[in-house]
Amino acid sequence: MGFVKNEKNNVIFMTSPNITTAHAFTTRIGGVSSGIYKSLNLSQSGSDDKNNVKENYSLLCKTIGISPDDIVCSNQVHGTNIRVVTKEDCGFLFKPNPNEADGLITQTPGVALMVFTADCVPVLLYDPVKKVAGAIHAGWRSTVANIVGITVRTMICEFGCSPTDIQAAIGPCISKCCFLTDNDVADAISEALPVTSKECISRQDDKFMIDLKEANRILLANTGITDINISDECTSCRSDKYWSHRKTQGNRGSQAAIIMVRD
Repeated sequence: MGFVKNEKNNVIFMTSPNITTAHAFTTRIGGVSSGIYKSLNLSQSGSDDKNNVKENYSLLCKTIGISPDDIVCSNQVHGTNIRVVTKEDCGFLFKPNPNEADGLITQTPGVALMVFTADCVPVLLYDPVKKVAGAIHAGWRSTVANIVGITVRTMICEFGCSPTDIQAAIGPCISKCCFLTDNDVADAISEALPVTSKECISRQDDKFMIDLKEANRILLANTGITDINISDECTSCRSDKYWSHRKTQGNRGSQAAIIMVRD
């Protein structure tokens, strides 16, 4: 199933047909930032005008029907720490956030989980039976450390979720066509996926092309999840639509993947 393009209030965001709760994968289109941050930059760091970023959040939240006060995010460190959060964890936008995590889980209605990317893999999870949502930021380091598997196991242990009930969506990120690496990444993928790594790695001269979408799909499937939808868009190829760290050599903003459990 292809992802769906949504446009409202001049804001463009993507949704996955298989996720049956409120969610969004944002693009860089529809905000008020200018220059290298044009236009829907959601990064709370960097040199973008903070008033512009705050207005971007206001526009986005109005568009997708949430409040900035509903959002939970964390300092992302390319690790495997998972946080189970509630309403008490909301309210850290534009404030010092002491929490480090690359995965967030909630069963609390009205809490909007948000992870940020600019080539890394955003993964959203939802169990409609237990009404549990998860949001994951999976760079290559978190991918090979199996952050998606750790998140699913946390959903199982903390909330009794069944993998066969969980819906998964792998959002827009850098694709194999543009993720050219040295052997360190290829070796790490091979170690993480010893049987199926050949599906994620192609050699190009002395470099390697890595498919992080497929790696995360395999790792999700290994947990027992069968309902997995994958965006076909590459953030580097479509740097006009998405923020891409590689394409801009780091001169960029951030997009977000968001998911919320409704009452």
